[in-house]
Amino acid sequence: MTNIKSEITLNVELDENRVPEKLHWTAKDGGINNEEAKALMLSVWDSEAQESLRIDLWTKDMPVDEMKVFFHQTLVAMSDTFQRATKDDKMTATMKDFCDYFAEKLEINKKE
Repeated sequence: MTNIKSEITLNVELDENRVPEKLHWTAKDGGINNEEAKALMLSVWDSEAQESLRIDLWTKDMPVDEMKVFFHQTLVAMSDTFQRATKDDKMTATMKDFCDYFAEKLEINKKE
């Protein structure tokens, strides 16, 4: 049996101060080819160290109002992923309640 490999590529264009100006990503298996993004959050689990490692990047022209929506949608997605990974309905409901609270406090109009 042959292992199938898939590659996801992130390209970051920096200014002279090493601040991201442009972000592009490619995931050919997902039909994404050099698509532009304004922000990204990547978390990786280091099992040996028992800790989460992450990369958080956003371009300097990412609007704050869009960043708030990005965070809200990321929190909602994390709640969904937590449910699928753990089947913990009670904590998922608590996380969803927080997402609703977060959106309400930031006055984010739900488009989801």
